[in-house]
Amino acid sequence: MYVFMKAATGELNLTVITLIAIAAIIGFFWIMWPNIQQSINSQWGNISGNYKKTYIVIDHNR
Repeated sequence: MYVFMKAATGELNLTVITLIAIAAIIGFFWIMWPNIQQSINSQWGNISGNYKKTYIVIDHNR
């Protein structure tokens, strides 16, 4: 009986550690997402605003 309880306790500990790790990752992104989003939007604006249109012409009549 002791062996089964020890295994169950180990699984419970692993589950708790996993849940805490997931919560920490979610918490990190919850706090950092506004900064990440602002950085992405800023870079997107830089890319979108400063470009020349380039056209690729494919000649099928060769």
